[in-house]
Amino acid sequence: MAKLSVEEIEHIAKLSRLELTAEEKELYAGQLSEVLGYVSQLNEIDTENVDGTSNVTGLSNIYRDDAVEPSGISHDDIKINAPEFDGGNFVVPGVFE
Repeated sequence: MAKLSVEEIEHIAKLSRLELTAEEKELYAGQLSEVLGYVSQLNEIDTENVDGTSNVTGLSNIYRDDAVEPSGISHDDIKINAPEFDGGNFVVPGVFE
């Protein structure tokens, strides 16, 4: 694969919302070209007789029933950890003004 141009790196940086220096553009052009070249080797592998897989574990939809269990933590212990507690609820700063 041919080396990516600085213009292509600038385009990728713009899409990624990155600001790169001229030195970084040159550096990343070489590095990204090497990575893409390495990945392109996968195109040379013969996968004609290989079955596709979507799940390698063989498991499907393993569920369990939800069960409510006591936590073992008392209401008073929970209140100790709260900076402010009112009527059984944690009081937190508002998100909206």
